[in-house]
Amino acid sequence: MRTIEELVSDVAKGDQTAFRDLVHRFQKKLYAVAYKIVGNHLDADEVVQETFVRIYKRREDLANVTYFSTFLTRVATNYSIDLLRKRKYLQRMGDDSDTLTGETQLFLARKVETPEKKFENKAILNSVNKAVKQLPEKQRLTLILHDIEGYSKDEIADIFECPQATVRSNLHIARSKLRKILREKER
Repeated sequence: MRTIEELVSDVAKGDQTAFRDLVHRFQKKLYAVAYKIVGNHLDADEVVQETFVRIYKRREDLANVTYFSTFLTRVATNYSIDLLRKRKYLQRMGDDSDTLTGETQLFLARKVETPEKKFENKAILNSVNKAVKQLPEKQRLTLILHDIEGYSKDEIADIFECPQATVRSNLHIARSKLRKILREKER
């Protein structure tokens, strides 16, 4: 099995089999990132497809890419933002809150023992999702990439092409605002 670096190098040379392998390896992870940003399945599918189309069209440029995963996520994140702006979803992101991801459920509650507990956890998750959607764009994306997707601050800095201090600041502010929003909802 070829490494990511070998696949990227082969794609840059025009190897279509290597490109298919890259798509296969990164498709699900890219979809998860896109879904968390755009908030619905249809747009997430579009982001994944368009990201790989853009990568393929500029495959010769891949020879200069150091970290393919970070580069791929940057392309997808930028396209997601463009899509949100184009479709005016910044005001009203698609509400797929009834479709809960396993990761988010695990984050909020390890076990759901009773119907009452399950209802309570779903209400908490809905509140958190709505609160996250209220955050400004850069803070929301930073929070999603770091706290949900598990990217390091350094990787996020590469994705956004900004200093790591900016990422730390956005993450700190996002978490503070999130806490404030959730406290206000409790009252």
